[in-house]
Amino acid sequence: MRKKNHIIGRMSVLAAAVVTLFTAFTAFTAFTASTAATAVPATAGAAVPPPDPATSHPPAPSGEGGGPPPSTRPTAATPSEPSASPRTPDTAGSPASPGASAPSGASEPSAPASSPAEPSSPEPSSGEPSSPGASGGAPRSPGSPEAPDAPSEDRGPLPDPAAPDAPDDPAAPGAPGVPGGEASLVRGDPRDFGAEIFDGRAFDTCQAPPAETMRTWKRDSPFGAVGVYIGGRGRACPQQRNLTPEWVDAVHRMGWKLLPLYVSSQSPCVSAPHKRKMRMSTEEPYEQGRREGMDAVRQAQRLGMARRSAVYLDMEGYDRHNTECAETTLRFVQGWNNAVRSQGYLAGYYSSADSGIAHLETARAAGARGLPSVMWFARWRVPQSVTAERRLHARAWQPHRRIHQHSGNVQRTYGGRTLHIDENLVDAPVAVVG
Repeated sequence: MRKKNHIIGRMSVLAAAVVTLFTAFTAFTAFTASTAATAVPATAGAAVPPPDPATSHPPAPSGEGGGPPPSTRPTAATPSEPSASPRTPDTAGSPASPGASAPSGASEPSAPASSPAEPSSPEPSSGEPSSPGASGGAPRSPGSPEAPDAPSEDRGPLPDPAAPDAPDDPAAPGAPGVPGGEASLVRGDPRDFGAEIFDGRAFDTCQAPPAETMRTWKRDSPFGAVGVYIGGRGRACPQQRNLTPEWVDAVHRMGWKLLPLYVSSQSPCVSAPHKRKMRMSTEEPYEQGRREGMDAVRQAQRLGMARRSAVYLDMEGYDRHNTECAETTLRFVQGWNNAVRSQGYLAGYYSSADSGIAHLETARAAGARGLPSVMWFARWRVPQSVTAERRLHARAWQPHRRIHQHSGNVQRTYGGRTLHIDENLVDAPVAVVG
């Protein structure tokens, strides 16, 4: 009986073990079936959960870097911002007084559809003017419009076809005293090579006026442009209290056009006694002119005046009948013009009509090269006119290449603000700001 009970007990344990194993097997089979069901792809119409934006990325197009391979990838055309063309009269910069006519000229050329990629620029060498910022300007703030790509010619020199540069060799044709072939009339619209023209009345004064005076005069005076003295060892007011990049930007936004003047070393036979300590070298006038021309460009760039701006060399009256002195002076002017143009700026020239202007007209008629692109002549107490100057050939330096300073050292008051100024009639290139 005891043996029988023992066998029954062992069979009970075995049955319990079988039940346990069966239960485990059933659970495992259910788990396996559930896992297999979740691995089946979603059928059409089933909702697919969206990708996690923090970890997912859109697929890149074919080719390296998300575009066509470098060898076949086209250069994208950068859309230009709508802006006033240099050939379009800028009503904001025109004089406020009646009678200020818009500049005349040929019709507007169409803008290029796209701009070529900008070539890499070499590091500026010592003594060369450096560009204001890696891309020609200060970094733009977020939200400000992107400047349109400039055409490739905006990276190199800005030659004036009507005023080819003089040779470095003083004995070569076109140098002072050396016939240069057929004389050029220095004709052609400067807007054809990127200049911005102002046609109206302007004033210049030794010290750039305060911004509030400029605001008042813009509202109440007949002037639309102002001459500012940006540099040079001969400048009468070297300490400019107001002339800063911020001032230039502010008055430009008011609608003023700017005529930058650079008072360089003066002629060896300069007439004014107080200018004689600023006389140029008689040994290397062309090289000295180039150095000072490069400095003129640096000063213009520092103030935010961009390429295609006109910069005017201020050469006070001298004895043009002194042949040796006149040739030295012309050689300096040719070097200055060469340097300014090499950096993409327009070279203008200011002097007395009976002195420097008459001298350069004589040189032009003799076939000299390296002449200024614009003539700013001083002849006071005569009717204002850019076409009636008797020292200039009637067809020379036309069109939009002349400024007449018709009165000087006069006092004018507008809106309760008084300045001592010179007055000018302008039909000529101005600074390009921005």
